[in-house]
Amino acid sequence: MVVLTTPSLDQIPLLKSAKQIPHISYVPTIDLSKPEPALSIINACKSFGFFKVTHHGVDMELVERLEDGAREFFSLAQSKKEGWAAAKAPMGYGNKCIGLNGDMGWLEYLLFAIKNSAVDQVSMPGFEVSSRMFCSALNEYITAMRDLASQILQQIANGLQIQTEDVFSSLIENEESDQILRLNHYPPCPRLKSGVTGFGEHTDPQLISILRSNSVGGLQFALKDGRWVSAPPDPNSFFVIVGDSLQVLTNGRFKSVKHRVVAPEHSSRLSMIFFAGPPLSQRITPLPELMQEGEESMYREFTWGEYKKAAYKTRLADYRLGHFEKATYNQIMNRDCSLQ
Repeated sequence: MVVLTTPSLDQIPLLKSAKQIPHISYVPTIDLSKPEPALSIINACKSFGFFKVTHHGVDMELVERLEDGAREFFSLAQSKKEGWAAAKAPMGYGNKCIGLNGDMGWLEYLLFAIKNSAVDQVSMPGFEVSSRMFCSALNEYITAMRDLASQILQQIANGLQIQTEDVFSSLIENEESDQILRLNHYPPCPRLKSGVTGFGEHTDPQLISILRSNSVGGLQFALKDGRWVSAPPDPNSFFVIVGDSLQVLTNGRFKSVKHRVVAPEHSSRLSMIFFAGPPLSQRITPLPELMQEGEESMYREFTWGEYKKAAYKTRLADYRLGHFEKATYNQIMNRDCSLQ
């Protein structure tokens, strides 16, 4: 059993009390093998900010190889894992501390920056032989996730009736696209308190994120009415999560969704998340093709690099887009009501 080191369990926050539903009664699910899934995807993005995709075409043997490699790494002695943390910071291995601004959770993780459509050759002390196969699985998985993300973003463009089908997908297919792969391991939490934070509530800053986990639950999403819902795990499917950048590109028609993870009690949770971002120099502003007559942008223009830098200076739960809005958040919500 993996036992995480300092900081101690007592320093890990409890989840904020909020109205909760034990299990969501309906997870918007999109079967990508069926014709014309675009409208269902649009409805899920507008109503929930997340959905699950099935029949996605991703080789599950590849997923299992990556999961096996991650499990092998996380089972190493803590000193060996910490050695790779020092060599790769701020990427690489992390333990409980999330980011640089004081957020903590009951997890350990591997974080990979994707350069030129791949991660650099992974060299991990004490993991040299397996790391070559692990790196191969990482890069195959990244290719599969980029293809899946591009397919979904093209369907979003179709559903929004934008003539240029690749208006979103081209942003993540560029060699300079800024993308990250995160592998999270949540060991069983000893002396479990009610609702120990595995990963605190947050939105993702990129266009979309694609999350897959093993069969251990813990993932929760915030609904528009403030309730938190637990999404049952499904190892054979992927959750797609709307990010802040897509919210801006659609001028608030889609909303990035807050999500979090509750620390597990009996079994380890292992998840892998692909964050699909554009090049650092990409201007993030509402698409002219979506703007109705007289509609104004809710956001000032900025680059992805500018937003990423600002996001990294905030706490997980902060509303990052507030600094980039032309109007207040309440005005945005009122505007949504008038469009419905």
